[in-house]
Amino acid sequence: MRRRSGFASRLLRTGGVGETTSLEGDLRRSILIGDQQPGTPIPIDEVAAFFGVSPIPVREALKTLLAEGLVEHRPHVGYSVAKLTFSEFKELYDVRQALESAALRAAAVLAEPGHEEQVRAAHAQLGEAVERGDERAYDTAARAFHLALIVPSGMQRLVKMYESVWNITEPARPMSRVPDDDRAALHADHERMLIAFTNRDADALVAESDRHYARLRTAISRFADDPDRFSYI
Repeated sequence: MRRRSGFASRLLRTGGVGETTSLEGDLRRSILIGDQQPGTPIPIDEVAAFFGVSPIPVREALKTLLAEGLVEHRPHVGYSVAKLTFSEFKELYDVRQALESAALRAAAVLAEPGHEEQVRAAHAQLGEAVERGDERAYDTAARAFHLALIVPSGMQRLVKMYESVWNITEPARPMSRVPDDDRAALHADHERMLIAFTNRDADALVAESDRHYARLRTAISRFADDPDRFSYI
């Protein structure tokens, strides 16, 4: 019996066999959780067989993910999980910082008590992930924390762009390469951001965010030459 490819062997299906409603979401989720290494080929026929559908809806789903920057396509070769250059990867962090800074100033003013509860809950989950040394849980909680900080801004389009930018960097699984000491320092940044947010101090919040991104750039620069994470083309 022929073995499935690396990509197909790591797929998960949330719907029934032959259902196309969850196909796009399942493919996206598979890439975002980091099990699919950047550059991994995506065999359409095997993916279609896994979901019990024809290749047509798989191609349509991959076109959507291509537009989102999660996959790439080479003529006569096919689809694969997107593999960024480190320069592109770092640029996306710059974009994320710019979007976050713009939203934080408004969020600090417009946040309501319910928003503060969400930020505190996300921060508590971060602390639990740090204590367990669980980098995947940390990554998920960090995303929830940063989103909880900017959602009160009411800038819905900006938040969607922010999520999209974050998604594109996920296949490289940056937090999996960050040492525990660096992760602890990043978590300390989150603590100061939480304090500034609860104090409704926009200037301090943006300043702490800027320091956090500076620390992130230092952390990710340590694996800039990893050929499994980044392309050199």
